[in-house]
Amino acid sequence: MPSKLIYHKNYTEFGEPYQLVLPLNLEGLIPDDESVRLLSHELEELDYHLLYQAYSAKGRNPAVDPKTMFKILTYAYSQNIYSSRKIETACRRDINFMWLLAGQKAPDHSTIARFRTGFLSAACQDLFYQMVRRLGNGGELSKETVFIDGTKLEAAANKYTFVWKKSVGKWEEKMFLNIQEAVRLLNQEYLQSFLVAEESTTQDLQKICRFLEQVCKEQHTVFVHGRGKRKSQNQRYLELFRCFLERQTVYDWHTASFQGRNSYSKTDPDATFMHMKEDHMRNAQLKPGYNIQIGVDSEYIVSADIFQDRNDVWTLVPFLKTMEEKLGFRYPSVTADSGYESEEGYTYLREQKQKAYIKPQTYEKWKKRSFKQDISKRENMGYDESTDTYTCHAGKKLKPVFVKKQKSKSGYESEVTVYECEECTGCPHKEKCTRAKGNKRLYISKSFLEKRQESYENILSEKGILYRMNRSIQVEGAFGVLKHDYEFQRFLLRGKAKVKLEILLLCMGYNLNKLHAKIQKQRTVSYLFPVKESA
Repeated sequence: MPSKLIYHKNYTEFGEPYQLVLPLNLEGLIPDDESVRLLSHELEELDYHLLYQAYSAKGRNPAVDPKTMFKILTYAYSQNIYSSRKIETACRRDINFMWLLAGQKAPDHSTIARFRTGFLSAACQDLFYQMVRRLGNGGELSKETVFIDGTKLEAAANKYTFVWKKSVGKWEEKMFLNIQEAVRLLNQEYLQSFLVAEESTTQDLQKICRFLEQVCKEQHTVFVHGRGKRKSQNQRYLELFRCFLERQTVYDWHTASFQGRNSYSKTDPDATFMHMKEDHMRNAQLKPGYNIQIGVDSEYIVSADIFQDRNDVWTLVPFLKTMEEKLGFRYPSVTADSGYESEEGYTYLREQKQKAYIKPQTYEKWKKRSFKQDISKRENMGYDESTDTYTCHAGKKLKPVFVKKQKSKSGYESEVTVYECEECTGCPHKEKCTRAKGNKRLYISKSFLEKRQESYENILSEKGILYRMNRSIQVEGAFGVLKHDYEFQRFLLRGKAKVKLEILLLCMGYNLNKLHAKIQKQRTVSYLFPVKESA
């Protein structure tokens, strides 16, 4: 009769013989040209004083050396491993991770998560730019032009937790009208003169609540609840104004959370609702996300940042300022797509003596026959520089009427000249030319048109064509690799600071993989792809 099998937690007690195989050292198992060796060498040379400062000198020593933990995280992101539990599994099973540990005990997932969201957050940006400067010192960066582009990535937030600025404003306005009526009745009942103003609604409601609480205390008001109980006048007014105060507090919280945006997510207040390129339902659904901006030079990501704006226009100037501050040098020229075109951007680049290679927003429309035949467009009208007048399709003159100033979202002021046609009444072309009931008007910023023309001539030059082609290959190609090859299409962490940490780790892994590929293919110190000559 077979003996009963007994299972144990310790599987080595089952008794199967195990043959000890040499070598015990993992060094011989890692190929000489493995990317993990290059990663360890490049990251070993960085300065980690900010990372070590994040640890307390009085506490116990960390389970794994912080430098080793940083190497493990960077290598994990370069290998499409983002979950702390999967990184823990890799540290126990993958010989490349074991080699990086160098005999140290594999960290558990909570240690990895605590290091990533806590200790590393203060030093990750510094380490990233240290590595970029190291690439520059090694001759891997051209430092000639930077290619800039952006994309939107989904946040780790529920897509149904939206808060809209217009909705909050609408309900707050309705409640304010109800408050005014309630205050009027309160003043009549208690012979008071309370006022509730829009700019101090919360403080005024608090005063009224304190007054009603004092009245209830002095008159020994008995509070009743439940069906069949009749509430006193004091209780009804106090509960009403407490409800107003509670709702106003929520509205104030929403208003403070918007931070100049039109929406935010309740589960990740830093995330803004945006249209994503990956719209699987094809219903243009808005999802909580972040606007990711990167700058690429010689196929390496030299700068990365997180923005809450849906439009790329407002990200260009702050992105360039941060990049120059962190890298320690300024690029002579900037190459970007039409989404970055603005008078503010052109003005900043001119002030910094940086050449703009930015495609005009109407660049593609200019090529179409329908645009060339549209008589309402300024480009299709004659312009006399000496008299500063435009001539419409009917031969009428559009003269400058007045100049107005406009202020952008960032505070930049621009001058717009308004041109008005001398007479549109009875014109046979009016329906095709304008929808205005009166005369046709043109709103033109002369400074913007002059800077746009300069950038337009730049992109049509031989160097401009080369830069535009490389922009589509290098920076858009980098996003293609990150989102599809690396399968990084949704953040794991919440909050702008932690999201930025994730994207910096991802970019470091991308740069190290790119350096490894260029070394293996003997393409180091190569900066731009040449333009193919047409047959």
